[in-house]
Amino acid sequence: MPAYPFAEPPAFGQGLLVAPGLYWLRMPLPFALDHVNLWLLEDEGGWALVDTGVPDRATRTLWEGLFGGLMAGRPLTRLLVTHFHPDHMGLADWLGRRFGLPMQAPLAEWLYGRMLSLDASPDFVRISLEFYREAGFPPALLDLVARRGNAYGARIRHIPPACTALRDGELLRFGGEAWRVLLAEGHSPAMACFYGPGRKILISGDQVLPSISPNVSLWPNQPDADPLGLFLDSFAAFRALPDDVLVLPSHGRPFHGLKPRLDELEAHHQQRLRAVRQACGTPQSAYDLLPLLFSRALDDHQLFFAIGESLAHLRFLERRGELVSALGESGVRLYRAG
Repeated sequence: MPAYPFAEPPAFGQGLLVAPGLYWLRMPLPFALDHVNLWLLEDEGGWALVDTGVPDRATRTLWEGLFGGLMAGRPLTRLLVTHFHPDHMGLADWLGRRFGLPMQAPLAEWLYGRMLSLDASPDFVRISLEFYREAGFPPALLDLVARRGNAYGARIRHIPPACTALRDGELLRFGGEAWRVLLAEGHSPAMACFYGPGRKILISGDQVLPSISPNVSLWPNQPDADPLGLFLDSFAAFRALPDDVLVLPSHGRPFHGLKPRLDELEAHHQQRLRAVRQACGTPQSAYDLLPLLFSRALDDHQLFFAIGESLAHLRFLERRGELVSALGESGVRLYRAG
């Protein structure tokens, strides 16, 4: 079980000191997962920031309060983004323009976010319909796919037009100390995590969370990927860190107990893989497996993450020869034990 050194999170738009010169900020999200954590570090001449929040009026208003409050009028001097998701990269363009800063992010994350923010082509809906039809969506949900279109581009219109790329293993100096960049795949193309050996602190992004499992999904624009395999492979770099590292996650509270938490996450996915493998004693589509994998009701937003997770587990088992699949006459792909 993770150990939590901070009993309560900061209020939205407020800062809580978690280490000398390092503040935990919390911003609201308009989803069931209702918050994102950002990290503000005192830097030479101002502040370094990790992640930004979503581009809505509420978050911008909270930022305006921080500029004249906690930040005391001192500017951002470095703008770091872990990955392309809206709660992390969503306000990078607004903040970068305000302070005249380039965004620093993994190249794949910037390209992915930039591409999705600009993609208004009919091909987006076409490949999505093909993908989710094969996954087993019924007609009513295929109608939802068509109406939804590019949900990312509808929400995130402005991703910075340029980026300073972060590289795996790169050493950066911000917040008064050196940080090593760890790129991790699975939840996103190349999530940037930051490890500060001087204070044994890991800013883990969404790759390691204390109480929920990060979403690991297969998506229409990378239909042949193995995201769960990549996600589990990423744990090796984190297991090499000291046992007493303080983990600063993007959701939930900072915690100690990184390695036991990695064990929990791996066991969670192994349990799901066993359940999927057993269910596929008879042919199953990805959609058929949703009640097995998710006991709670899913809203429209959560549905796409859920079907992506189902597909990721099926792909993992198929790649390793434990399942085989074939398209049925209806165009739905069915999986069965190999």
